[in-house]
Order: sequence, then structure tokens, then C-alpha cells
Amino acid sequence: MRLGRRKIIAAAVIATLTLTGLAACGDGGDNGSAADPAGAGVDGADDGTKLTLWTRAPLELQAKALVTAYNGSHKNQVELTIVPNDDYVAKVGAAAGSGDLPDLFAADIVYVPNWAQAGLFADLTDSIARLPYADKINQAHLRAGTVEDKRYVLPFVLDLSVMFWNKDLYREAGLDPEKGPTTLAEFKDQALAVQRLGKPGVSGTYFGGNCGGCGVFTWFPMIWASGEEVMNPEGTSSLLNGAAAKQVYATWRELQAAGAVASGSKDETGATWVGAFQEGKVGVMPYPATLLPTADKTVKVGVAPIPGVSGGASTFVGGDGIGVSKDSEKAQQAWNFLAWLMSEKAQTDVLAKNNSSPARSDLTKSSDPRVTLINEVAAAASSKTPVAVNFQQAFNAPGSPWVTLFRNQVYGDPGRLDEDNDAVTQVLAQ
Repeated sequence: MRLGRRKIIAAAVIATLTLTGLAACGDGGDNGSAADPAGAGVDGADDGTKLTLWTRAPLELQAKALVTAYNGSHKNQVELTIVPNDDYVAKVGAAAGSGDLPDLFAADIVYVPNWAQAGLFADLTDSIARLPYADKINQAHLRAGTVEDKRYVLPFVLDLSVMFWNKDLYREAGLDPEKGPTTLAEFKDQALAVQRLGKPGVSGTYFGGNCGGCGVFTWFPMIWASGEEVMNPEGTSSLLNGAAAKQVYATWRELQAAGAVASGSKDETGATWVGAFQEGKVGVMPYPATLLPTADKTVKVGVAPIPGVSGGASTFVGGDGIGVSKDSEKAQQAWNFLAWLMSEKAQTDVLAKNNSSPARSDLTKSSDPRVTLINEVAAAASSKTPVAVNFQQAFNAPGSPWVTLFRNQVYGDPGRLDEDNDAVTQVLAQ
């Protein structure tokens, strides 16, 4: 049954890519030839081979730093191609169909389940298992790249959501500048306290009110921290009408009604959703952890995990996974890069120094306690990467049913929740 389901899903994925002009590959075929690229040893082969790697533009800084460090310390040499974000899916789809994928390629973690099901990645199960710290690698990313107990990707760069607050505004509002919200009620109360300052241009909070990706990145953790799920384990049915979800929506609706949500939130598509906080105009909001150094330049930033209804802590473990492509004839050499990527040197001396969280739970400590906190919450069991083949269409796409759902809950008719939740399920189940 499970094998049949994989073939059915893979065929559906391929059909979708083909219909949109992005011809894909078959159902994975004999990827077993690359199933254990570490056959040359745990670290693979470093013999002067030229490797190709693709990644999307938002990860250019981290990708360049990693490739530069690897090339400077290995005989193998990686040639990096940076692809504009909006063109990446099309480029990968076209290359998959023609058999021209690079040796290595990264993928937004929400696409990984889709592309793994479709057979775009080689099987890395045995190679990952042989790493001495395999159990320390971020489990959310590993799960996103697992199909029928086979692992196809490792974490490339993590992108995490946390709660940021403006310490100066907290102090002015009579709040403890060193204590952020630990429950949804405290989040609401602290945002309202900043709003009551009545400072021109300053709001209690902000969110991407017309941005599906912003919503999943910052609201899903509130549900997870409350002990509930957003989808069934198969990623085919939405659970966004549960008790915790209702309380999340009610919190934001109440903040909106009280005037504590910045007016630009309603039309925010994600292009500028972090700008107001960086300008010192927002009291408290869920925020991308990778932007802590940028925000620190203009604001005294407090950092806390995203809380749930009665406490708890969670984060959306986003970012990109990376794997060996189905088309590579240099699997052992490509694995050498991936094994190095998981090493302490790459994780701490390259990624951590470039303000990205390490993908290993044993490398969380930092001289900045806020960064240590971010790293620790990323490794928590309550922190997740939601897995669904149709995630993009259900949640991230402009005008997705998820966008309709949360806009109705904050700005429209909250009585439509069950109907809107069913609409999300219909897309997930396609």
C-alpha cells in the first residue's frame, strides 16, 4: 500500500509539473546506485572532482560562504549557481525532465516532500546513518525529506521564526524589557501596552495580513506550542479549525479591533513585513530569527520562542534542504560536500558566523544568549517543518485557501472557519 501511494503521488507531482511546463522525471527509478555514496568512506571521496550546486537567491550569502570554505579546504571544487527565487522551481523542473540536474541542489523545505516523492533526489539513507552525529541533525528537516523511511536530503540553511520585541518601547510602556511573552495572552497584553503609548507611527504589533508564507511561518508555531497540529500526519487534511487555532485567530482579531495592529498589515504581501519593526515602529511580533543582526542595528531586540495559548514554545523550521540529484554521476564526491556541510567546522565556523542557526542540536551554544535560545528552540520536539505534497498551493500561493481563512478570521467573517478549513483540505488532498 505504501509503495503504491508513493507511485500515485509521484505521478501526480510529475503531471502537475508537466502541465505547468516544468517537465519532471520518473518515480525515482534506480536511485539505489547512489543510496550509499559514502561507500568510499563516511566522508565520501575528495579526489579533485568538479561538482555543480544550485541554490536560490535568498540563500546567496550562506551558499557562497559555504562553497568558499569547502573549496579552500578540499581537492574537490564546487561550482555554485545562484538562481532568482521566482525562477527556481521552473529551472529545477526543466532540468529534471531533461536529465540535466546539477550534482547537488537545494530546495525550499516546503518543496522537498514534493520533489523527494517525484524522485529528483538520490537516496542518502545509509550515508546519513553512518554519520557519527546523525541523531543530532535537525529532525524536522530530515522528516521533510523522508519518503517511505528513505532519507533524501540534509539541512542546508535553517530559517526559524521567533518572537522579537523592542526593549525601549517596552520600557516606555512600563513593561519589563527583559521579559517577552510566554503565552498568547501575554503577547496580546504587551502589544496593547505599547499601543497605549499613543506614539505617532508606533503600533503594538504587525503581521503579513495578505501573505500566506508569513502566516504559516509565524502562526503555525502558536498552534504547535499549544500542543495541537495544523494538518494530519499525511499532510492531506487541514486541522486549522481546532481549539488552539481558534484562540490564535481570536487573539489577532482582538488586537486588530483594538487598533494595535499596524494599518499596513492588512495588505502586507510579505515584501516589507519586517521593515516596521526594524524602524522601531512595532512593539512585539513574530519574526525571522536570521534577521536578528539586521534588527539589532536599529533596535534593542529581545528574543523569545513563539508561545502557545497557555505557554509552550515552538518555531517553524524553515529554510532549505539539500541533496544529491538523481542525475549526478559523482555521488561519492557530492556526498563529501554534504558530509562536510554537517561537520562542526561548517556549522559553527561558517553558518553560525554568518548568523544562521546550526543544523545540529549539539552545536547550539553561542556567546549571545539570544542566539543560543534560538538554536535550542530549533531542536525542540515542538518545533516543526510541516510536510505536505501540496503545501505551496494550500498555504503559500497568493490567494491560497489559507490566506482566505486567516483574513476572514481577522478582518472578515470568523463564522466561515469550518468552510474555509475544508477548502484548505480540498487542496491538500488533490
